[in-house]
Amino acid sequence: MLLETFFDMLQLHRDDKFVSLRFLRPFKVISTSMPDGGLASHLDLVFNHQCSEPAAHTIAHHSKVFFNPDGYRAALLADHGLEKAAAAGLGTAANMNNMCVAQESHLDLSIVAIVTGGVEGNAARAGDPASFYEQGGTFHRRGDIAPEQPGTINIMLACNTPLTDGALVRAVMTATEAKSVVLQELSVPSRQSPSIATGTGTDQIAVMAPTDGAFPIVSAGHHSVLGELIARAVIRALKGALVLQNGLTPNRQCSCGQLLERFGAGPDALGERIAALLSGDAAELARRNHFAVDRDPLTVAAVAALIHLYDQVSWEVLPAVCWPEIAVHHGAQIAVAASGCAERRDDYQSALNKKATSRTPQGLVETVATAIALGFVDKWKKAEVRIECIDGPSELTL
Repeated sequence: MLLETFFDMLQLHRDDKFVSLRFLRPFKVISTSMPDGGLASHLDLVFNHQCSEPAAHTIAHHSKVFFNPDGYRAALLADHGLEKAAAAGLGTAANMNNMCVAQESHLDLSIVAIVTGGVEGNAARAGDPASFYEQGGTFHRRGDIAPEQPGTINIMLACNTPLTDGALVRAVMTATEAKSVVLQELSVPSRQSPSIATGTGTDQIAVMAPTDGAFPIVSAGHHSVLGELIARAVIRALKGALVLQNGLTPNRQCSCGQLLERFGAGPDALGERIAALLSGDAAELARRNHFAVDRDPLTVAAVAALIHLYDQVSWEVLPAVCWPEIAVHHGAQIAVAASGCAERRDDYQSALNKKATSRTPQGLVETVATAIALGFVDKWKKAEVRIECIDGPSELTL
């Protein structure tokens, strides 16, 4: 089905699990496609498609795709009546109905980004430990195996004016940086290290521009308007796609547990750890209200600050020898935020100092959980004292 025509040059179609940009005039494309990837000027279209479900779905003989990508592409195109088309393609487990489109323009220059994305199973940070080593057409396992659940960000990016080959490559760089901006702003956790992700292990891209027309643009970096438009379009489209595919929004990330997920404790695990540090009625009260405790903005802010300082130590901006003081002082601020009792800061510091933890992911989680538990104990003490001063029966009789 034809969804839209861009620049009177290319058409966006979506047919079931198959999305394609079909050229109405010659385009030059740079892509990560296995068949006809790299630079190509002979293509009729570029496509993106869903090739599996996001979890626990192994299609029989799926490995054939890697060993015979040309055959797979031919069969896929034939299924959509495009057997005569020359095409480069992207593949993903993301739903094509969750695709997002964003356009940006300045004067006569226009960009459109068509993006699908999922980051909950396969997000990683550049430099994380690899899962396999490729040699001689064979993939050898190396260390821990990659996450079982897939996740891929696929970007199709089209410009309405010709670009030099170098500008096409630079456009890929700018789009990739824009992708990382989104993951940083949303604090998307790597699934392979206690870090913020910069992408996923299977991201793909195709950038295209017409071969004829105006004089080719030579720059797509940060200082050029083209670079700005590329980044803005990719950021908007990717944020929209992640909302649809993963329900990933800034508001969802306003959570102590969400921010600590990359350290091994999501909201539920953090709530249980806080309750385990308490006793009796306080433990049950914390357990019953863990959602509200987890999402209190001031507490989230204090936790985010401590996490950032943990990262700064990991990146060697701050010396590791200072971590104990950092954890105690900023942990006390978490307790203050949770309780609302700034006058108790010194007491919180003393309590945290007695329960010093190591600078490890587990140690960070323990510091946060302990600080929130300390604050939660004090949170309603003032109200209890206030109520005790009021004359009247201590219990209601029904």
